[in-house]
Amino acid sequence: MLRFLLFIQAAVLIFYSVIVVANEGWDFVSVALQNTTDFSWSGQFGLDFTCYLMLSGLWVAWRGKFTASSIALGLVVMLLGIIVFAPTVLYFLFQTDGDIQKMLLGKRIKTEA
Repeated sequence: MLRFLLFIQAAVLIFYSVIVVANEGWDFVSVALQNTTDFSWSGQFGLDFTCYLMLSGLWVAWRGKFTASSIALGLVVMLLGIIVFAPTVLYFLFQTDGDIQKMLLGKRIKTEA
């Protein structure tokens, strides 16, 4: 079910984003900054969402023991959101044969000696 949810989330957000870019262009950053500095519910949501993005990027980097590649992937996840995060988690799930503990811990999993 998790794999299905991740796939649907990424697909819907890609579709939605294509429509938004077609209608409003690529200028997301100024819109997000303006909303956040308005001190409105839209701004509160944007700030809250930014915190989630930062947390997801930090987790991806932490999971990879802060190697250069895991930091880079964490930054991409943080900047692009669920469009990249959902496929990344899907990849982690396939990589670990659906073992949630291994998926969550990545390189930090302790192996039995």
